[in-house]
Amino acid sequence: MVRPYTQGERLPTRFFGRLLARHGHQDEAFALLSAGIDDWLLANALVEISKEMGRDDDIAVLLVARIPAEHRCDGPPGFHGLDEDTAISLLATIRERQGRVDEAIALLHTRRHIKSVNNHDQLADLLARHDRIEELREYAVSECHGHAAQRLAEVLEERGDVDGAIAVYRTLGGSTARQVHGSVQLAQLLARHGRVDEAIEVMRMLADSSGGEDWIVDMLCTLCADNVRARDGLAYLDVLKTRRDGKEEWEYFRIRLRLMADGGLLDDAIEQTRAHPEGGAWYAAGAIAELLAATGRTEEAVAVLEAHAPIDSSVLAWHLIDLGRIEEAVAVLQQRT
Repeated sequence: MVRPYTQGERLPTRFFGRLLARHGHQDEAFALLSAGIDDWLLANALVEISKEMGRDDDIAVLLVARIPAEHRCDGPPGFHGLDEDTAISLLATIRERQGRVDEAIALLHTRRHIKSVNNHDQLADLLARHDRIEELREYAVSECHGHAAQRLAEVLEERGDVDGAIAVYRTLGGSTARQVHGSVQLAQLLARHGRVDEAIEVMRMLADSSGGEDWIVDMLCTLCADNVRARDGLAYLDVLKTRRDGKEEWEYFRIRLRLMADGGLLDDAIEQTRAHPEGGAWYAAGAIAELLAATGRTEEAVAVLEAHAPIDSSVLAWHLIDLGRIEEAVAVLQQRT
């Protein structure tokens, strides 16, 4: 079924190669994926399945051939291309798997551009796995995104050294983005250990220094809400509103709605929404419906969404399903263009 779709198509090819490898067709899987080694997606899949195939050495040879002796990665790769830094990262994965940890670490230090995936840095994770804490501490000083510092703090926290983990974030310098990342992680760490007042203060200072950037204010208010401190979040929003001559853009008003609902002021929140300059917009209706549904008032949520149909029709359908009104939900979905 799958094979006809693999001709020149990278996603089906990756799927097919992994399918073959899982079901005893390792040689065919290797031939298929190694032919596409210059595509980073297929190269990743090849490294993923190579351990079970016992072909790590063969794949390492292919990767080494794509890393020039004078490694430089000055320009961006093609959209699908296997750039030299990615080849190094994949080769390091194989070397670690082979027990050649020092070689893997040395390889990762040669990368020209440090890349993180989902806020994880490969070298930092490798050092943590092998208890190379002092090396991780040194790397955390230079790693530009702050993800190595995050991994160091996580290791220290796991070992019960909460003060040490806090100190990592307190002393984090570098770029503004790196410091912001560290402040957010610090606040979450403090909150996990019951130091909510300190956590809120860290986020409040960060929000002030950013000029009230909406996503940071959102995180501050979420922290307040999660710790039954909705009124503190509302107080900060009031301060921002005053600074802006009594105006509150929808991005901030949406945060206020959630805090009011958490504080038992849902009806007041709905009334204020309808009085807001953007209260008649479809996204305002969606926000009201979300709050109503979260507090068990699903019938009212449906009525609000129906007034703006077919916008948010999928959300409306889900609420209808929750109410057992299946035929109406199907009809709503069938009416979508």
